[in-house]
Amino acid sequence: MSDIYVYYRVRSELAALMLPHVRAMQERLREEYGVDTLLKRRPEEKDGAQTWLEIYPSVPDEFLGVLEQAAIDAHLPIDGGRHVEIFVDLPQCA
Repeated sequence: MSDIYVYYRVRSELAALMLPHVRAMQERLREEYGVDTLLKRRPEEKDGAQTWLEIYPSVPDEFLGVLEQAAIDAHLPIDGGRHVEIFVDLPQCA
């Protein structure tokens, strides 16, 4: 199991239009794959853009391909592409 973090920039003037599309994509992923989803953004804007972060905690390793296809299918107007980071749990100490 992994945690997937996806961040990207959204032009500020497109944020209100994009929000329902990202939420709908995440809702489909929750319904179809039973995953938890979170959506966050940095509080500040820079150069007319916001930084958004999608979080998918404790997903199976094969979920990344599903997520990438969902983003393609959603046709999200993202400025500069989606950047994916994957984190795994550290082993417990004995």
